[in-house]
Amino acid sequence: MPRRRIRVTGAPEAPLRAALTALRTELGVPDSFPPAVLAEADRAAKNPALPPLDATDIPFFTIDPPTSTDLDQAMHLSRRPDGGFRVRYAIADVAAFVVPGGALDAETHRRVTTLYFPDEKTPLHPPVLSENAASLLPDRTRPAALWTIDLDADGRTVAVDVHRALVRSRAKLDYEGVQRQLDAGTAEEPLALLKDIGEARERLEAERGGISLNVPEQEIVEDEDEDEDEDEGQGEDENENEGARTYSLTYRAPLPAEGWNAQISLLTGMAAAELMLTHGTGVLRTLPAAPDGAVGRLRRTAQALHIDWPHHVSYAALIRSLDPHRPHHAAFLQECTTLLRGAGYTIFRDGNLPPLTTHAAVAAPYAHCTAPLRRLVDRYASEICLAAVTEQPPPDWVLAALDALPKEMAEGGRRAGAVERGCVDIVEAALLKDRVGEVFEGCVVDVEEHKPTVGTVQLDSPAVVARIEGGDGVPLPLGERLRVRLTRAELGVAGVRFAPA
Repeated sequence: MPRRRIRVTGAPEAPLRAALTALRTELGVPDSFPPAVLAEADRAAKNPALPPLDATDIPFFTIDPPTSTDLDQAMHLSRRPDGGFRVRYAIADVAAFVVPGGALDAETHRRVTTLYFPDEKTPLHPPVLSENAASLLPDRTRPAALWTIDLDADGRTVAVDVHRALVRSRAKLDYEGVQRQLDAGTAEEPLALLKDIGEARERLEAERGGISLNVPEQEIVEDEDEDEDEDEGQGEDENENEGARTYSLTYRAPLPAEGWNAQISLLTGMAAAELMLTHGTGVLRTLPAAPDGAVGRLRRTAQALHIDWPHHVSYAALIRSLDPHRPHHAAFLQECTTLLRGAGYTIFRDGNLPPLTTHAAVAAPYAHCTAPLRRLVDRYASEICLAAVTEQPPPDWVLAALDALPKEMAEGGRRAGAVERGCVDIVEAALLKDRVGEVFEGCVVDVEEHKPTVGTVQLDSPAVVARIEGGDGVPLPLGERLRVRLTRAELGVAGVRFAPA
């Protein structure tokens, strides 16, 4: 079945665009930046606070989706004489541009995170900063918090330092291109070491009982322009279609290179958490261990999905044995995300450590510090770490904001999650709105524990994951293939619904 595209035209009354606009209104998504904020950002872009240390001789590179321009991190990887590795990780220094207590600072606390929609994004900072002056774009000198993390030959951390420096990225790489170079063996050493270090860190993750869920993503894709003759003879107004975009849905399993890149960020977040704990003040990303009841439910789900989970095999070990390309494995991995609910931010100060300092999925203390252009808390975590290495207290403006950060981040996280779910629901409905009554092939990937006639079905094509409601009291066959009939597909309401065919 060919993929059907979704068009978002420039016309404000277009149904899909109208639904996305309504979603933004419903969720209280900020619109344009106030004039005072834009003016402050323009001034900061022209006159940032620059550090005296110059590290522009290090040939950093970035790895991001090809269209990204808000580049938070750049890296350089090298071997040490003793057989270990040196990771240099430059993080955009947002504090070089944001004045504490100013209009821009207040606006970032209102927005909390960058929000991504199919037709546009709502950035945390004005684009003059997030996509230009503060972004680690190639061949531009930028202020950064420069982490230097030395590892032994097994990938264990042996030394950590972070300080402000000027950096200059040499190349903007994307995941698919990086994977091709690594697979072909054509990558130069700084990039080739991403695999060596990433795999070493994955082995250590397994050793400590950490978990990285390789869950296939339901991804909204902006397609290339359609063939010029596609609309020939349909009499459409050219002005109406000017600036039109088309979208489709696809399932996408992460590439190995994405996992290795994530390990570098994870390594830095773990180093940041240890610095904070050592020096007594910080903001950690924490997650309690899953309750026995949740793990028990997962064991029942594994059995229903015909996944062998011997009692002597740990949850983490089972996860690493699964193949996200196999439908029943993918369904189980999706269920495993329920154990990640409950993550939050925990602050502490003056050496008074909290009862919980670890993140259960990381299996170690962890802090968010590597995405300050897109996430508010990272700017504060970076400042705490920069102060810690000099054995100085964090700046007063950081300490003054700490108590409010967990609640702000929780509210921002809820809104970001609602945006993601809402966008996918809208795109699904737009894809299927003219196909009510049709039958599709799919797999039942979830069944409600106390209502087994209700659950979730994952279609083969298009890449839709939606609610299914059975009838006649017959339980849905969890993990089994099923022909399903589309019963509803409406934009702006409860979205897409299926029933067994």
